[in-house]
Amino acid sequence: MLQSPAAPAAAADAYAADYYAAAQGKTGAELKSALHGIIKNQSKISYSAVWEALKVTDQDPGNSANVILLYSGRSQSKSTNGGGVNDWNREHVWAQSHGNFGTSAGPGTDLHHIRPEDVTVNSTRGNKDFDLGGSPVSEAAGSYTDSNSFEPRNAVKGDVARMILYMAVRYDGGDGFADLEVNDSSDNGSVPWHGRISVLKQWNEMDPPDAFEQRRNQVIYDTYQHNRNPFIDHPEWVEAIW
Repeated sequence: MLQSPAAPAAAADAYAADYYAAAQGKTGAELKSALHGIIKNQSKISYSAVWEALKVTDQDPGNSANVILLYSGRSQSKSTNGGGVNDWNREHVWAQSHGNFGTSAGPGTDLHHIRPEDVTVNSTRGNKDFDLGGSPVSEAAGSYTDSNSFEPRNAVKGDVARMILYMAVRYDGGDGFADLEVNDSSDNGSVPWHGRISVLKQWNEMDPPDAFEQRRNQVIYDTYQHNRNPFIDHPEWVEAIW
Protein backbone atom coordinates (compact mmCIF):
# COMPACT_ATOMS: atom_id res chain seq x y z
CA MET A 1 0.00 0.00 0.00
CA LEU A 2 1.27 3.48 -0.85
CA GLN A 3 1.87 5.87 2.00
CA SER A 4 -0.31 8.88 2.54
CA PRO A 5 1.19 12.30 1.69
CA ALA A 6 1.61 13.04 5.41
CA ALA A 7 3.84 10.05 6.11
CA PRO A 8 7.12 10.81 4.27
CA ALA A 9 8.22 13.85 6.30
CA ALA A 10 8.03 11.89 9.54
CA ALA A 11 9.73 8.93 7.90
CA ALA A 12 12.54 11.15 6.63
CA ASP A 13 13.07 12.54 10.12
CA ALA A 14 13.27 9.02 11.53
CA TYR A 15 15.93 8.02 9.01
CA ALA A 16 17.96 11.21 9.28
CA ALA A 17 19.96 10.45 12.41
CA ASP A 18 21.28 7.11 11.18
CA TYR A 19 21.23 7.43 7.41
CA TYR A 20 23.05 10.77 7.35
CA ALA A 21 25.27 10.21 10.38
CA ALA A 22 28.50 10.45 8.36
CA ALA A 23 27.48 13.85 6.96
CA GLN A 24 26.59 15.61 10.17
CA GLY A 25 28.65 18.70 10.99
CA LYS A 26 30.33 18.88 7.57
CA THR A 27 30.20 21.60 4.90
CA GLY A 28 31.60 22.23 1.43
CA ALA A 29 33.62 19.52 -0.28
CA GLU A 30 33.66 17.40 2.88
CA LEU A 31 29.86 17.34 3.01
CA LYS A 32 29.60 16.54 -0.70
CA SER A 33 32.05 13.67 -0.31
CA ALA A 34 30.26 12.32 2.78
CA LEU A 35 26.89 12.41 1.05
CA HIS A 36 28.34 10.61 -1.97
CA GLY A 37 29.59 7.87 0.31
CA ILE A 38 26.09 7.48 1.73
CA ILE A 39 23.92 7.61 -1.39
CA LYS A 40 26.17 5.59 -3.71
CA ASN A 41 24.90 2.47 -1.93
CA GLN A 42 21.86 1.72 -4.06
CA SER A 43 20.05 -1.00 -5.93
CA LYS A 44 19.92 -0.48 -9.69
CA ILE A 45 16.98 -1.22 -11.96
CA SER A 46 16.73 -1.76 -15.71
CA TYR A 47 15.51 0.92 -18.08
CA SER A 48 12.42 -1.13 -18.91
CA ALA A 49 11.63 -1.39 -15.18
CA VAL A 50 11.59 2.41 -14.96
CA TRP A 51 8.19 2.45 -16.73
CA GLU A 52 6.46 0.56 -13.94
CA ALA A 53 8.40 2.29 -11.18
CA LEU A 54 7.28 5.74 -12.37
CA LYS A 55 3.66 4.60 -12.16
CA VAL A 56 4.26 4.21 -8.41
CA THR A 57 6.69 7.04 -7.63
CA ASP A 58 4.73 9.68 -9.54
CA GLN A 59 1.18 8.50 -8.86
CA ASP A 60 -1.38 11.27 -8.69
CA PRO A 61 -2.40 11.47 -5.01
CA GLY A 62 -5.91 12.37 -6.14
CA ASN A 63 -6.30 9.60 -8.73
CA SER A 64 -4.44 6.31 -8.34
CA ALA A 65 -4.95 5.47 -12.03
CA ASN A 66 -2.85 8.45 -13.13
CA VAL A 67 0.64 9.91 -12.90
CA ILE A 68 1.54 13.60 -12.66
CA LEU A 69 3.71 14.85 -15.52
CA LEU A 70 6.68 16.89 -14.28
CA TYR A 71 6.77 19.98 -16.49
CA SER A 72 3.18 19.86 -17.75
CA GLY A 73 1.63 19.28 -14.34
CA ARG A 74 -1.03 17.23 -16.10
CA SER A 75 -2.62 14.18 -14.49
CA GLN A 76 -2.58 11.44 -17.10
CA SER A 77 -3.51 7.77 -17.24
CA LYS A 78 -0.69 5.42 -16.27
CA SER A 79 -1.56 3.26 -19.26
CA THR A 80 -0.72 5.97 -21.81
CA ASN A 81 3.04 5.57 -21.56
CA GLY A 82 4.82 5.22 -24.87
CA GLY A 83 6.04 7.19 -27.86
CA GLY A 84 2.87 8.74 -29.27
CA VAL A 85 2.38 12.50 -29.45
CA ASN A 86 0.10 12.65 -26.40
CA ASP A 87 1.69 9.76 -24.51
CA TRP A 88 4.03 10.21 -21.57
CA ASN A 89 7.59 8.94 -21.55
CA ARG A 90 10.71 8.90 -19.37
CA GLU A 91 12.31 12.31 -18.94
CA HIS A 92 15.92 12.36 -17.76
CA VAL A 93 16.11 15.62 -15.81
CA TRP A 94 19.91 15.38 -15.93
CA ALA A 95 20.08 15.09 -19.72
CA GLN A 96 21.57 11.79 -20.89
CA SER A 97 24.01 13.49 -23.24
CA HIS A 98 25.52 15.47 -20.34
CA GLY A 99 27.90 12.64 -19.52
CA ASN A 100 26.89 10.25 -22.30
CA PHE A 101 25.40 7.63 -19.96
CA GLY A 102 22.38 6.82 -22.12
CA THR A 103 20.06 4.27 -20.50
CA SER A 104 22.76 2.36 -18.63
CA ALA A 105 21.76 0.93 -15.26
CA GLY A 106 22.98 3.62 -12.90
CA PRO A 107 22.63 7.25 -14.05
CA GLY A 108 20.52 6.21 -17.04
CA THR A 109 17.94 4.48 -14.84
CA ASP A 110 18.22 6.42 -11.59
CA LEU A 111 14.68 7.19 -10.45
CA HIS A 112 15.82 10.19 -8.44
CA HIS A 113 16.04 12.16 -11.70
CA ILE A 114 13.67 10.37 -14.11
CA ARG A 115 10.10 11.63 -14.24
CA PRO A 116 7.01 11.10 -16.43
CA GLU A 117 6.54 13.79 -19.08
CA ASP A 118 4.50 14.46 -22.20
CA VAL A 119 6.40 13.17 -25.24
CA THR A 120 6.30 16.51 -27.06
CA VAL A 121 7.33 18.53 -24.02
CA ASN A 122 10.17 16.08 -23.34
CA SER A 123 11.38 16.62 -26.90
CA THR A 124 11.17 20.39 -26.49
CA ARG A 125 13.29 20.25 -23.36
CA GLY A 126 15.80 17.98 -25.11
CA ASN A 127 19.23 18.21 -23.45
CA LYS A 128 19.02 21.91 -22.55
CA ASP A 129 20.42 23.32 -19.34
CA PHE A 130 18.08 24.98 -16.85
CA ASP A 131 17.82 28.76 -16.79
CA LEU A 132 15.27 31.57 -16.82
CA GLY A 133 13.34 32.93 -19.78
CA GLY A 134 12.39 32.15 -23.33
CA SER A 135 9.11 31.46 -25.09
CA PRO A 136 6.14 29.62 -23.53
CA VAL A 137 6.18 25.84 -23.94
CA SER A 138 3.09 24.34 -25.53
CA GLU A 139 1.40 21.77 -23.23
CA ALA A 140 3.48 22.93 -20.24
CA ALA A 141 1.91 26.10 -18.89
CA GLY A 142 4.38 28.21 -16.92
CA SER A 143 7.42 26.66 -18.60
CA TYR A 144 9.67 28.55 -21.02
CA THR A 145 12.46 27.67 -23.41
CA ASP A 146 14.98 29.23 -25.75
CA SER A 147 17.81 27.89 -27.91
CA ASN A 148 19.88 26.50 -25.03
CA SER A 149 17.82 26.52 -21.84
CA PHE A 150 14.58 25.38 -20.26
CA GLU A 151 12.65 26.90 -17.37
CA PRO A 152 10.09 24.62 -15.64
CA ARG A 153 6.88 25.82 -14.03
CA ASN A 154 7.22 27.37 -10.58
CA ALA A 155 5.70 24.41 -8.72
CA VAL A 156 8.58 22.09 -9.68
CA LYS A 157 11.54 24.45 -9.91
CA GLY A 158 12.89 23.19 -6.59
CA ASP A 159 12.27 19.58 -7.59
CA VAL A 160 14.38 20.08 -10.72
CA ALA A 161 17.17 21.75 -8.76
CA ARG A 162 17.33 18.99 -6.15
CA MET A 163 17.33 16.25 -8.82
CA ILE A 164 20.22 17.88 -10.67
CA LEU A 165 22.22 18.37 -7.47
CA TYR A 166 21.55 14.78 -6.39
CA MET A 167 23.12 13.59 -9.64
CA ALA A 168 26.17 15.81 -9.13
CA VAL A 169 26.75 14.18 -5.75
CA ARG A 170 25.83 10.59 -6.59
CA TYR A 171 27.96 10.21 -9.76
CA ASP A 172 31.54 11.32 -9.23
CA GLY A 173 33.37 9.18 -11.80
CA GLY A 174 34.22 6.38 -9.40
CA ASP A 175 31.88 3.67 -10.71
CA GLY A 176 32.56 3.62 -14.43
CA PHE A 177 30.45 6.66 -15.33
CA ALA A 178 31.43 10.25 -15.96
CA ASP A 179 32.00 12.64 -13.06
CA LEU A 180 28.82 14.72 -13.19
CA GLU A 181 29.21 18.29 -11.96
CA VAL A 182 27.17 21.50 -11.95
CA ASN A 183 28.41 24.83 -13.27
CA ASP A 184 26.96 28.23 -14.12
CA SER A 185 26.69 27.72 -17.86
CA SER A 186 23.54 27.30 -19.93
CA ASP A 187 25.45 26.01 -22.96
CA ASN A 188 26.98 22.76 -21.74
CA GLY A 189 26.01 20.60 -24.70
CA SER A 190 27.39 17.08 -24.27
CA VAL A 191 29.99 17.61 -21.53
CA PRO A 192 29.25 15.97 -18.11
CA TRP A 193 28.16 19.26 -16.57
CA HIS A 194 24.76 20.80 -15.99
CA GLY A 195 23.70 24.35 -15.24
CA ARG A 196 23.01 26.89 -14.13
CA ILE A 197 23.96 26.42 -10.51
CA SER A 198 23.18 30.03 -9.53
CA VAL A 199 19.62 29.61 -10.82
CA LEU A 200 19.21 26.12 -9.36
CA LYS A 201 20.16 27.44 -5.92
CA GLN A 202 17.48 30.12 -6.23
CA TRP A 203 14.91 27.49 -7.23
CA ASN A 204 15.81 25.30 -4.27
CA GLU A 205 15.06 28.25 -1.98
CA MET A 206 11.85 29.44 -3.64
CA ASP A 207 10.26 25.99 -3.99
CA PRO A 208 10.99 23.83 -0.91
CA PRO A 209 10.17 20.10 -0.87
CA ASP A 210 6.44 19.37 -0.75
CA ALA A 211 4.55 16.22 0.24
CA PHE A 212 4.62 14.80 -3.30
CA GLU A 213 8.40 15.13 -3.54
CA GLN A 214 8.94 13.77 -0.04
CA ARG A 215 6.70 10.78 -0.66
CA ARG A 216 8.51 10.09 -3.93
CA ASN A 217 11.88 10.10 -2.16
CA GLN A 218 10.54 7.65 0.42
CA VAL A 219 9.07 5.26 -2.16
CA ILE A 220 12.37 5.15 -4.06
CA TYR A 221 14.18 4.44 -0.81
CA ASP A 222 11.76 1.80 0.45
CA THR A 223 10.89 -0.05 -2.75
CA TYR A 224 13.43 0.48 -5.51
CA GLN A 225 16.90 1.91 -5.01
CA HIS A 226 17.22 2.04 -1.21
CA ASN A 227 19.01 5.36 -1.35
CA ARG A 228 17.71 8.88 -0.83
CA ASN A 229 18.00 12.33 -2.36
CA PRO A 230 19.65 14.20 0.53
CA PHE A 231 18.52 17.59 -0.73
CA ILE A 232 14.88 16.64 -0.28
CA ASP A 233 15.56 15.66 3.32
CA HIS A 234 17.96 18.58 3.90
CA PRO A 235 17.50 21.36 1.33
CA GLU A 236 19.81 23.56 3.41
CA TRP A 237 22.71 21.34 2.34
CA VAL A 238 22.56 22.90 -1.15
CA GLU A 239 23.88 26.17 0.21
CA ALA A 240 26.27 24.35 2.51
CA ILE A 241 27.98 22.71 -0.50
CA TRP A 242 27.60 25.25 -3.29
